[in-house]
Amino acid sequence: ARGLTVLMDNTWAGPTGFAALSHGVDLSILALTKHVGGHSDVMLGSVTANAEYYPRLRKRSLMLGQQASPDDCALALRGLRTMDVRLRRSSESALTIAEWLQTRDEVSAVLFPLLPGSPGHDLWKRDFTGGCGLMTVIMAGSDAAARDRLVDALTLFGIGYSWGGFESLALGVHPERDRAAMPWPPRGCDPQHPHAVRLWIGLEDPADLIADIEQALAAWRTP
Repeated sequence: ARGLTVLMDNTWAGPTGFAALSHGVDLSILALTKHVGGHSDVMLGSVTANAEYYPRLRKRSLMLGQQASPDDCALALRGLRTMDVRLRRSSESALTIAEWLQTRDEVSAVLFPLLPGSPGHDLWKRDFTGGCGLMTVIMAGSDAAARDRLVDALTLFGIGYSWGGFESLALGVHPERDRAAMPWPPRGCDPQHPHAVRLWIGLEDPADLIADIEQALAAWRTP
């Protein structure tokens, strides 16, 4: 990386979906609360370093006295045993739902790298071996109240800030407040400060989740 130290948050794809160190990353950071935990009941994270940086990382960790509880480690070990099958199920269900969402008039765009035509799909196809069920749905128009009605009307999706567990979650988000490195809105989306819903697709039947979103879209359309 031209002499630069490269750190990457690899939580989205995880170690099974993107081999960060093999792609030139020096330190790969994971929120183990997500895919590794898998049940939304662990507070844990990890940093993996290449051979050059590992001695420095280990020394600093010992100096700071960082420790993980045995209970959290046991929960992470439990999650690792099923992580691969959970991620495959979540990704497959999410792709089914994303393909359905992009046919809806209420939706301006679906941001999901596994979806052909979505921003980043070509890079995902080239460099990644897996993904997950996290997506952002850009709603048509700029009515924040309508977006909030949609989220409130969902019955199978919990409302939650985190993601990566077995249960599906939804959250109204304001990407224009958080993005700095990339322009917002993305190309092809409504330029009038579009409102978005972030969806995490869990292990439920995708047909049930689609039916839930469909009935919630009625609330989006009706003040």
